[in-house]
Order: sequence, then C-alpha cells, then structure tokens
Amino acid sequence: MPHFLITNDDGVNSPGLLALAQALREIGDVSILAPHRNWSVTGHNKTMHKPLRVWSVTLADGSEAMTTDGAPSDCVALAAMGLIQYPIDVVISGINNRPNLGDDITYSGTVAAAMEGAIHGYPAMAVSIDEGEPYHWQTAARAAAYLAQMLLQNGGMPAGALLNINVPNLPEGQIKGYEVTRLGQRRYHDELVIRHDPAGKPYYWIGGGPPSSVLEPGADVHSLAHGFVSVTPLSLDMTHDRFLDALRGWFSQPLNH
Repeated sequence: MPHFLITNDDGVNSPGLLALAQALREIGDVSILAPHRNWSVTGHNKTMHKPLRVWSVTLADGSEAMTTDGAPSDCVALAAMGLIQYPIDVVISGINNRPNLGDDITYSGTVAAAMEGAIHGYPAMAVSIDEGEPYHWQTAARAAAYLAQMLLQNGGMPAGALLNINVPNLPEGQIKGYEVTRLGQRRYHDELVIRHDPAGKPYYWIGGGPPSSVLEPGADVHSLAHGFVSVTPLSLDMTHDRFLDALRGWFSQPLNH
C-alpha cells in the first residue's frame, strides 16, 4: 500500500484536507501534518528563527492528524526529516479552496508545500479547486486520488518535478476530462488603499478585485474555464533557458560609456 503525506495551506480543519484524506485512504495509507492556521498567499516559507511545535488533533470524521504552528513547507520538511518515520511515497498538498493558476503559483502556500516535497526527493502534487458555492470537494478528492494512482503506476516523476492540479468546482459527472497544460497568464487588479489611524498616521492595505485570466488554449486557465481538470508539470529549475544565449552575449561586448 502506498503511503501518502498530505498537507495544505488552509489549515488542518479545512474540509478540502479531510476530503483528500478520505479519498486517499481508499487506495493507501495516509499521514496528515498540516498547519494549525491559514497560510494562504504566503509563498514558500521556511521557519528558521523560532522552534516549531507539533501536536495531535482530531478531524471532523474522528480520524487523527498532526498539526504545527509552522508553514505548509515546514510541515513537509518536518515529516521528511524524521517526524514521520514510515517511508513516504507521495506528498500531496490540498485541496486548496481556490485555483492556483499561472502566476498564482509564486504566491501559493499549497504549491510551496508540494515544492518542498520535490526538494526532499518525493513525487509531489498540489491540488486546488475552483471557487464557488457549494464546493464539490469529492470531485477534486477523487481526481487527486486518480492522479496519484497514475503517478505511481508510471514510476513517479523526474527529480525536481511536481504536478499542479486545478479541478473545476463541478459535480463529478460534469467534468469533461483531464488536460495536460502549461502555466497560463493571470492579470491582477491590486489597488493600494491608504487609511489613517486615530493618531493621523497612514497605514496601507493591498486591496482590489479578484484576478482575471488570459484564456489561451493549452494553458491551465483555459482548461479549468472549460470544465477540464488541468494537470501542469512544474520544475524546481526556474532557469530561463531561451534567454541563456542572449544573456551570454551581453558579456561579449564592451560597455558604452
């Protein structure tokens, strides 16, 4: 039986985490180590300046999990470095309660946890569901379990690779299928909101509306918008290969003073 380590960035009591655990228990053993609080939009954190505490909690279905005051990536690091002694086969982070598409991955604590899994040499997946009420958690959970089985059946992934999964928030029967995609483009509509405290000193909020997407065929945003589960392979190697030769050319010519 494969052994899955699952975590998230929405907190250990998230319904998405519970749905993911329940679906994976049908195909393997599950260990849960997830943050005690919400860490959404925190990127790839690593706690170095204070001790981390870990304790047990009981989830809504009566099952046991571990939680910590650390970040999502801390959860994976703690498990990988010996907190969970039973060998881990796959790290799965999710189910996040909003999509992580295109540029979103640089902000996402969900994706950061999967990246931490890849850093430690594990096959890893980040799983997110599109927004909307009601949430069809079981759709995303069963998609994650199916993809985990596919991953194991095909011998895992290359070193430094991970999968970013985005699932439409639809009943399972309305999902059109799975598409392998590239990262798309997001457009952020952030605004700087300036306010003043009672002493008259300014403080600042970053506000604005939700992001929009460039719906280009072949991209994750396009697949999700059209009812497909988007499966995007990511790499820890963020080198811009096509720019390498042009950049080298900068150093073959003198500076103009």
